[in-house]
Amino acid sequence: MSTFELPRRTPGASGRTHTPAPEPQPGGPSRALRIRAASGWERFMRRAGTHPEAEEDA
Repeated sequence: MSTFELPRRTPGASGRTHTPAPEPQPGGPSRALRIRAASGWERFMRRAGTHPEAEEDA
């Protein structure tokens, strides 16, 4: 039984370049604010999904 060996990688650039995220428009939300808002929305959706009977009472 022989062991398959992966080809060796040579260190160096992969050819891909880093493109930074575009800056928001003046007056628009910053990246930090968008991240906070997204985490708050996820938390809201988790809480809303835990009590489905609350919708039936309304």
